[in-house]
Amino acid sequence: MNHADHVNLIKKGIPETTAHTIWADLGSGRGAFTLALADCIGAEDTVIHSIDIDIRALKAQETHFKARFPTHEIIYKKGDFTQTLDLPPLDGIIMANSIHFVQDKVPVLKQVRDYLKPDGRLIVVEYDTSQGNYAVPYPITYSTWTQLTEQAGFSETTLLATRPSRFLGQFFSALSRP
Repeated sequence: MNHADHVNLIKKGIPETTAHTIWADLGSGRGAFTLALADCIGAEDTVIHSIDIDIRALKAQETHFKARFPTHEIIYKKGDFTQTLDLPPLDGIIMANSIHFVQDKVPVLKQVRDYLKPDGRLIVVEYDTSQGNYAVPYPITYSTWTQLTEQAGFSETTLLATRPSRFLGQFFSALSRP
């Protein structure tokens, strides 16, 4: 996938007005979807918290972002999204290719829901499969995702987009609201 694919997977889930918003990318890795998020929300009065357990990935992100988006406020934090994080109330969270590393997803999703403001948004991007492998140990289908978000207390989940994948069939992106 390229940057345009990343943007296309998430852009329908991001409101047109994003001024004064605070977002987080949980499990941001090297920042492909953090970059897509930055493109979608713009720079005016917005903050992105980029969180990952790999400090080297965060450093690589920071270098790349300073060159591409020098006016964006991006806060890089080493952290494990399966643990409690010190975050302000968030307008939105993106989790792209990260929840498939969690076996027991509902407790994590409840915690994620609690980070969101009442009108917040959770955008997830995942492989749409139930067949895991070493790189995607606990995959989920979109159908399973809707069940998990309901169990975690989200009020609605909507499919945003799909995209073919060379590895596991296709990706899906979805928007869940608290």
